[in-house]
Amino acid sequence: MTSPVRALWRSPAATPPPPRRVWRDWVLVGVLPPLVLLEASLRPEVPWRWGWAVVLVALVPTLLWRRTRPFTMLAVAFGIGTLVSLVVGGDPQLYATAYFLVLVYAVLRWGSGRAMVGGATLVLAGTLAPLLLEPSTPVDLVGGLAVVVTTGSLGLAFRWRAGARARELERMRLLEREQLARELHDTVAHHVSAIAIQAQAGAAVAAQRPDAATEALRVIEGEASRTLDEMRAMVRVLRRSDAPELAPVPGLDDLGRLTSSSPGGPVVSVAIEGDAASVPPAIGAAVFRIAQEAVTNARRHAHGATLVDARVSIDADGVRLEVRDDGETVASARPGYGLTGMAERAALLGGRCEAGPGDAGDLGGGRAGWTVTAVLPRTGWPT
Repeated sequence: MTSPVRALWRSPAATPPPPRRVWRDWVLVGVLPPLVLLEASLRPEVPWRWGWAVVLVALVPTLLWRRTRPFTMLAVAFGIGTLVSLVVGGDPQLYATAYFLVLVYAVLRWGSGRAMVGGATLVLAGTLAPLLLEPSTPVDLVGGLAVVVTTGSLGLAFRWRAGARARELERMRLLEREQLARELHDTVAHHVSAIAIQAQAGAAVAAQRPDAATEALRVIEGEASRTLDEMRAMVRVLRRSDAPELAPVPGLDDLGRLTSSSPGGPVVSVAIEGDAASVPPAIGAAVFRIAQEAVTNARRHAHGATLVDARVSIDADGVRLEVRDDGETVASARPGYGLTGMAERAALLGGRCEAGPGDAGDLGGGRAGWTVTAVLPRTGWPT
């Protein structure tokens, strides 16, 4: 096999994996049998109409497994359909046969490379088989192939689109992990460096003190230096570049920077309730990054927004961040890469981040707007 064909043959199933079943599957399975029987009763001129109706109704359940077993279901449907065509000596003329195209779409949308190649072979064989029984005009042949090719092209197009989005989401997750690793490294390295300096100073004056203290200080120095070396090695693997970042790690004190807005944009207000000094730097940096992304999204996508309100509450359970705007609520909003990054950052710290339409009147207006909520638990914080 040539290289492109070999690559297609070895390609895995589509990513992300499909849902096993959705509500549309049950609608199809419930609606198609009555439609097949209705068409058979209304078209007495179709040869073997009731026989074909029974076959088509019996094959309807293949739609339930078209995502998890796309090639098997297509093989069953086209194999039985072709076999019946050879037995009765004619091609099915019921329009309900068109639901076979859903199985063709499923193979190219969800199947592996082997399934796609095998499915294309089956469909081609099933399309050309009736020509052995009765002659067909070139127009009919080209028309049938055009419908099949169009269906397959749609499956490939949606497969490529979903794969591209999945890769972009994974890239955003990796970027969030990389950025969080940098911030954690910078924070911990600061404290460990201070420990190493204190240990070195203690070793310098330990001549006037017991030997045990000197040895303890040397152990502290060695452990601190070893920790720094291991952390630098870990972050070096995560970073694409070893160029140092000179900017300090942002925290809760930097939330005030979000209030600066461009002319004509919404007003941003920030409020912090609770003991901000008790929040570790890593948690504070995560809260700042999530609030920054939420405010940026509100400025860009909240149509007609005049106010963006960011509130941070710190209590015994942890930190809760709410960012609300008074813009127009979109009826159906697809999660973007920014929301995925916020959720990933919160999950890495054991919390959660959710976004959705808010409650009307939260900010004193009549519009519900959009609300981003992040909760970071206190588990593991120093007391």
